[in-house]
Amino acid sequence: MTNDGDQKNTDSRATTSSSADSSVGTGGKRWFGMGVMLILVVGLGGWGSLSLSKTKKEPPKVHRVARGGVKVAVTEQGTLESFNNTEIKCRVRGFNMVTYVVETGTIVQPGDVLVRLDTKNIDDTLSTQQTKVHEARATLEESKASVAEARIAIDAYLEGTFKSAELNLTRQVEVASENLRIAQSSLTDSERLFKKGFVTDLEVEGNKLTVNQAELELKVKEVELEVLRNYTKAMRLKTLEGNLKASTSKMEADQAGLTMDQIRLDRALEELTFCEIKADREGMVIYPSAAAHKTTPDITEGATVRKDQVLLLMPDLDKMQVKVGIHESVVDRLRVGMKAEVNLPDMNIEGTVKSISTVTRPAGWWTGNVVKYDTIIELPKVDGLKPGMSAEVKVVLAQYDDVLQVPVSAVIETDEGQWCWVWTEAGSQKRKLEIEDTDEKFVVVTSGIKEGDQVVLNPSAYFEEARAEALGVPDASPSVAE
Repeated sequence: MTNDGDQKNTDSRATTSSSADSSVGTGGKRWFGMGVMLILVVGLGGWGSLSLSKTKKEPPKVHRVARGGVKVAVTEQGTLESFNNTEIKCRVRGFNMVTYVVETGTIVQPGDVLVRLDTKNIDDTLSTQQTKVHEARATLEESKASVAEARIAIDAYLEGTFKSAELNLTRQVEVASENLRIAQSSLTDSERLFKKGFVTDLEVEGNKLTVNQAELELKVKEVELEVLRNYTKAMRLKTLEGNLKASTSKMEADQAGLTMDQIRLDRALEELTFCEIKADREGMVIYPSAAAHKTTPDITEGATVRKDQVLLLMPDLDKMQVKVGIHESVVDRLRVGMKAEVNLPDMNIEGTVKSISTVTRPAGWWTGNVVKYDTIIELPKVDGLKPGMSAEVKVVLAQYDDVLQVPVSAVIETDEGQWCWVWTEAGSQKRKLEIEDTDEKFVVVTSGIKEGDQVVLNPSAYFEEARAEALGVPDASPSVAE
């Protein structure tokens, strides 16, 4: 039993505010943070009839149960980032060395140099490609000349050689035809004169032989003309056209080779311009966020970078957000649209839960194998926000008003439920509690105690006494039943 003075001292030491605001941590389920007490009360049900009756020489520290508000929240550390980042990538093929990079956080103007890359490899490529282009052009010109010659050869044959041969044979046919006509006329005359007895039989036979020779000669010339027109011409044209096609194919191949060499040269010239990256607008430049297990930025002077690697970011400072990792034990209580208190070094902002990842972060040695889910907190437009700023994010999971609240340190969780000890004039009395919710400081109680009860804070000192009595340990202080 305590006197009024003792009670006042007790109240001054243990009474807390009627409205509690605390946060759920990230170390897993923390009902009450009393793991050591849990070990002590394993099997507490076997001592269920035991209570501490023997009044201590000094009354225990107690807390007077009162009604008030409890705010259950989760608090995590995050980093400020832009909702929309313009990525500045390496556009040079292969691997290249950085010779200059602007400092992260620099405010740049259009035309300011952001990154320079070593140009030695590209300069060597340019020299080689320029030589190849010149050689390819010379080869192409030779091919074009060959094509022109092949076309001229066809025209020369059709309009020259063939026509000349055709004309010559045509004339020969005409001469042979005329010779045949004359021979036939002479034969006719000789045969008429032979009938009159003016010429001999021998002369007639000579004219017949002349006619036969003339017919044969005409036939030969006609065949030669036909062979020229129908066969010799076709064969010759086939050869000349084949030469033209071969020359044309070589020219096309040389043209393609020149095109490829020119493309390589143009690409090298373009990549040479890519070796100096300049800002196209005003804004802040930052390094890409390093992985959790890294301690250095992605690029530095002397570092080697590859094509398509993100070198720098230009964040949109008008749309900022905070990315935090929410522990798996409480992520199911999180909802899109919940309000979040974002505490920055120089200001406090109210944000909103925008998205909750359904895939966990990769866990490893750098995270302590803690499983968390990335959650995005959207922020309103506020001047002075910069990417990379550290932020403490508190998301309210539940709000309770006018409820019975008991300090976490006064409650023990066992396999049989949650318990506390109430201090009375007769000593401590064990009470089983019905729990609604909890944060790291207070437990919302729905039954088991009433307003005004004095619950024992840190009751572990009484467990050993109860345990000793239950086991029959000598010198244990006796206790009385409830």
